[in-house]
Amino acid sequence: MAPWHDRAGFSRALANVSHAFSILIAAIAFALPGAATAGDVPTFTVDASWPKPLPNNWILGQVGGITVDWQGHIWVIHRPRSLTDDEKGASLNPPRSKCCVSAPPVLEFDTDGNLLRSWGGPGEGYEWVGREHGIEVDERGFVWVGGNADNDNAILKFTLDGKFVAQIGKIAPSLGSNDTTQLGKPAETAIDKAANEIYVADGYGNRRVIVFDATTLAYKRHWGAYGNKPDDSKQAAYDPKAPVSQQFGNPVHCVKLANDGLVYVCDRINNRIQVFRKDGTFVKEFFFEKNTLGNGAVWDIAIWPDPKQTFLLSADGENNEIRVIKRDDGSVVGSFGHNGRNAGQFHWVHAMAIDSKGNVYTAEVDTGKRIQKFKLTSDALK
Repeated sequence: MAPWHDRAGFSRALANVSHAFSILIAAIAFALPGAATAGDVPTFTVDASWPKPLPNNWILGQVGGITVDWQGHIWVIHRPRSLTDDEKGASLNPPRSKCCVSAPPVLEFDTDGNLLRSWGGPGEGYEWVGREHGIEVDERGFVWVGGNADNDNAILKFTLDGKFVAQIGKIAPSLGSNDTTQLGKPAETAIDKAANEIYVADGYGNRRVIVFDATTLAYKRHWGAYGNKPDDSKQAAYDPKAPVSQQFGNPVHCVKLANDGLVYVCDRINNRIQVFRKDGTFVKEFFFEKNTLGNGAVWDIAIWPDPKQTFLLSADGENNEIRVIKRDDGSVVGSFGHNGRNAGQFHWVHAMAIDSKGNVYTAEVDTGKRIQKFKLTSDALK
């Protein structure tokens, strides 16, 4: 047996080596931009019991938008006209089957999946959209909805109870990407509370972001890809081997605002997120799955609700997954979802939202026609 003083020295040496090794590991982790411990990265599990069954024999069609309001309530807008006769059989004359009847286009749920409110569709004083697309709820108590049918070139503003307030643009033909009075099949909106402005991802017809005063609805500014003046000239089909497009493709599918003033825009068909300042100055861009064809790889974005807004989550309706992305450098640190119709899988995941607790809510179009909830399973809100 070694003398006591030798054993103590050995222990001290071992402790020193262990300490140095710990410092080395920490230094490597700090030096690697993409490094993150497992607990720091958002991970999720599907809540297959959410939402609760709808009342009144109601059923959802394609879900064109989803958002979370300041109360943590989840709002969706779906497309009643997308339901097939066998899905809405109870509403036919004579009824074809026991089930079902379309739910109203706009529905509000709480985080437990209880339906709180529903309304929408044609009404007095306004013309409803032809194909519902996009919904936003601001802290002043207004709901903004849009559409992407041929003449859906407007954003409609309602109270929380569905009373019509005003609109931007008209349900009428588009006037192009540089007109300041009319929209072009807008896809999504975002509210800048401090500036009282509404940003519009415009859209399926136009190729721009456009900004209005959220109260007076007066035009403020607009821009295209890289901050360029938007151009409506015919574009070649997306080719991953070609030089990157200097204009947005159609659709310009999402717009999101971060707390630090950066504006994130989904250029869906070009497989990229472009980042701007609020005045339209281009900052940077991130590409994802550049070989994706079809409907593109960047459908929607949600900003992670930790204090630094460390991550973006991005819905990809062509590859049917959601990517977890570091907001500072665009690196992908995780993903979830797969093409399919089981709980936790997706078919054309179209839009998404996150509440303050890190729960993710998704909406599917085409034949998906559903909403899902994913609960946070990691310690990623520090």
